[in-house]
Amino acid sequence: MTTDLTKIGMTMKAARYYANRDIRIEDIPAPVVRPGTVAIDIAWCGICGSDLHEYLDGPIFVPAPGHPHPISGEEAPVTMGHEFSGTISALGEGVTDLSVGQNVVVEPYIIGADVPTGPGDEYQLSQDMNFIGLGGYGGGLSERVVVERRWVHPIGDIPLDQAALIEPLAVGHHAFIRSGAKAGDVALIGGAGPIGLLLAAVLKAEGLTVIMSELSVARKAKALSTGVADHVLDPSEVNVADRVRELTEGRGADVGFECSSVNAVLDTLLDAVRPAGVIVNVSIWGHPATVDMQKVVLKEIDLRGTIGYANDHPATIKLVADGKVDLEPFITARIALDDLIAEGFDVLINNNDTQVKIIVHP
Repeated sequence: MTTDLTKIGMTMKAARYYANRDIRIEDIPAPVVRPGTVAIDIAWCGICGSDLHEYLDGPIFVPAPGHPHPISGEEAPVTMGHEFSGTISALGEGVTDLSVGQNVVVEPYIIGADVPTGPGDEYQLSQDMNFIGLGGYGGGLSERVVVERRWVHPIGDIPLDQAALIEPLAVGHHAFIRSGAKAGDVALIGGAGPIGLLLAAVLKAEGLTVIMSELSVARKAKALSTGVADHVLDPSEVNVADRVRELTEGRGADVGFECSSVNAVLDTLLDAVRPAGVIVNVSIWGHPATVDMQKVVLKEIDLRGTIGYANDHPATIKLVADGKVDLEPFITARIALDDLIAEGFDVLINNNDTQVKIIVHP
């Protein structure tokens, strides 16, 4: 039975994507709970690299005007934000295993209603997959969102500001699962941006030795101060592949993770992993990459892709709840929704080496 008695006809504030470099803070109708859905009052929402790509170069995931998404039926303008936490404010008919007042995060998928999402199902690869906050269905850069029950994950006592980082942490967790790495392995991460750092946190929690390659002074410092990296290498100062071999008694890294969408980083990973090693490409590339296939062949390197997550949220939440990952140090700024562009997007675009994760309170 719904407890949503007052939202019909009400409005809320939201960040709406119209086109590249055109995001507007507007008042729009507040969504109303429906059978099988959950209404969530947003507490915090992170600004993701994909949001920046949409702002600078989009529409990419956002459906362009005149081309509505085949599942959501929406097109620009759409409400943005897919890394968010909040508190349940209403339950739709049929939702009986959650409670109003529970703190939760959302696995922000838009997929077909007939796509199974049980254990082992690779629903992240389903046709026309998109993300809440990019492809429609509302978003976390607003005051309220209504989502299907299957995407809602309780977080217990995890603070709501830190919980806004669960979604990108789940990206790191899925990349770890895709890699097949195990405790005791040595990993090399190329790029210490938000995803690279959060991936490193997962790897350390899972018992790996982590080496990171990064140019930014601030991001190198963050990797060391948070303890997510055992070694941080600056490619302008050392030959990263040579140094990795020194650190591994000549073997090379067991697994590499590309988190920069920079071709030189991919080249370094191909050189630095051991024969029969694995490289997982985590970043989204806005341009074609070149791959030294001779190294792939002669070293029998396994090059893998990864996108999003699939049933990774429970394990990811548990890492945080059990104290194995501390998300607080990665939050470098908290801003209001009205300041989204000036203190959020513009800062991340023009001074991205000074920030890791900016979170927004609507």
